[in-house]
Amino acid sequence: MKYDVLLFDLDDTLLDFGMTEHNAFRLLFEEYGLPNGLNDYHDSYRTISKVLWDDLEHGRTSLAELKVERFKRLFTEHALDIDPVIFGQKYIENLGKEVHMISGVEEMFASMKDFRIALLTNGFKDAQHARVNGSALKNLFEIIITSEETGFQKPQKEIFAYALEKLQISEPSRVLMIGDSLTSDIQGGNNFGIDTCWFNPHRKLNHADIQPTFEIHSWDQLAKIVSTPY
Repeated sequence: MKYDVLLFDLDDTLLDFGMTEHNAFRLLFEEYGLPNGLNDYHDSYRTISKVLWDDLEHGRTSLAELKVERFKRLFTEHALDIDPVIFGQKYIENLGKEVHMISGVEEMFASMKDFRIALLTNGFKDAQHARVNGSALKNLFEIIITSEETGFQKPQKEIFAYALEKLQISEPSRVLMIGDSLTSDIQGGNNFGIDTCWFNPHRKLNHADIQPTFEIHSWDQLAKIVSTPY
């Protein structure tokens, strides 16, 4: 067995972030007296958010700035008189209440008893810890590392170095990074020099110049990869 340490991404790898975002967004706008907020503003928000998360991955903004800026831009675009700082914080709290497990995750982890398991996520600390603790993933991970806590984010090499230091791993060849994002999880693992596994359940075409070591389309395919000696 080549790998004995598995680093997992969280959003859209283990937990469905699309559903989480959808519900958190809808409920918060309802709280602000805007019951049609999801229909009226979500498309704009997704466009703004995508730009800012790309900026985060490339070091052009910080997570603290992203937290507020995405709503500041949204409210400016739609002329909404809402404080983006307060709204941004409440949104993080709402995210933490939403737990939606991706199909096959629980069964996959049941077969991973002999591995050291860690979580490496670019998300906000409070939201990610709350979602993990509210799910069947609770107590599963040896460590949970968020970009907010480290000051670095995938694909930066530093967040991987931080993870291996915490795990007291000196041999990167023992480690496999598993996630759904080519630009974050796979590029990050490649940058640091560890093997990677792209979780691609929708069978997206890879048009990027980023090559994972492995690609899987369902969680039952992971066991064969990690149990095969190379």
